[in-house]
Amino acid sequence: MGRKGSPRSPQAEGGSRAASPPPSSSPPSPLWVLPEELLLLICSYLDAQALGRLGQVCRRLRFLSSRDLLWRRIARGCLNSGFTQLGTDLEAGIPVKERVKVSQNWRHGRCQRETVLKWKCNLMPWMELDREYLYLSQAENIQAYRLCLDGTGLQRHPQAIFSGHQEDVCRFVLVNSHIVSGGGDGNIVLHKIHGSYSFKFSAHEQEVNCVDFQGGLIVSGSRDRTAKVWSLSAGRVGQCLHTVQTEDRVWSIAISPLLSGQLLTCLGTDFHRGAGVLDVFYETPSLLLSCGYDTYIRYWDIRTSTRKCVQEWEEPHDSALYCIRSDKNHMIASGSSYYGVVRLWDKRQTRCLQSFHLSSPTSSPVYCLRFSTTHLYAALASALHVLDFTAP
Repeated sequence: MGRKGSPRSPQAEGGSRAASPPPSSSPPSPLWVLPEELLLLICSYLDAQALGRLGQVCRRLRFLSSRDLLWRRIARGCLNSGFTQLGTDLEAGIPVKERVKVSQNWRHGRCQRETVLKWKCNLMPWMELDREYLYLSQAENIQAYRLCLDGTGLQRHPQAIFSGHQEDVCRFVLVNSHIVSGGGDGNIVLHKIHGSYSFKFSAHEQEVNCVDFQGGLIVSGSRDRTAKVWSLSAGRVGQCLHTVQTEDRVWSIAISPLLSGQLLTCLGTDFHRGAGVLDVFYETPSLLLSCGYDTYIRYWDIRTSTRKCVQEWEEPHDSALYCIRSDKNHMIASGSSYYGVVRLWDKRQTRCLQSFHLSSPTSSPVYCLRFSTTHLYAALASALHVLDFTAP
């Protein structure tokens, strides 16, 4: 029998507690006398490498060093780990330690590439991604492909097809189980994903290049040099609330998470003629990214200035940038107009972090890209490519 106050043996505890020290002939370490809260506090000063080594010591420390509480601080400093700049966890169901491991593959460009879909005619596809499906526009239809549960990609045959346009779909958005699309026929079509409801109305005299949808409002931009705000409230569905005349065609549009659909300001004053913005992405109501023909990614903070961006990065090969997304923290992904180049950027650095050339032998732009914490999907003129960062 041990001395009074010494830790009990695994046999005395029933041998079932994961936190119990393994059986040993040597005297138990005084470390086990410390309460778990104090052990966690000590471990919180360790970096990722030290935590990994600590987990190799014994079962109890492996269990302790794998706690999300310890890895959350490390993950917030990593690329695409599922944490926003404000600390919100977007992937709460996945262990944080595993996300940190995969994050290192994103940083070092370690991935497996696969072409999962091909089509015969050159198109300008657009995509949206949720936890279960990838939605891809192909000509006048939008097709929903189920993601494989084992994380190996997506099924090759669509589970659903959403139609309604007479010409190609230009862009669409996925919000609250609804798809809102704009097409070359000048129409806007609204689909409810889990049901047969759909609604179509004529929106512009020429093709609808871009749309966004939020809080009962649709905004659209067109080749006819107008941006419009549409109502979806009961009794006013499809009614135009505002029309904004512009000096050139509208290629991209986005609703601020906090605004009501009225134009408050314009960003930037020093753009050269022809430097059109092709994609816009809101990270927060006051922080957004833009990219376009002039080869720059710009980071805007509208709390400080609407005349000049707070940070910018230049595409190294002087290519127009067709699309952009971020993890709402440190990582940016962009798609270039030449040779199907996808680039990863770290906001804390001035140069491109990684690049992936997906188009060969002919040159094709990356028209759209989306990513999760494990996969990146890039849509080119005739194929959909997947980069899997879980299996380098």
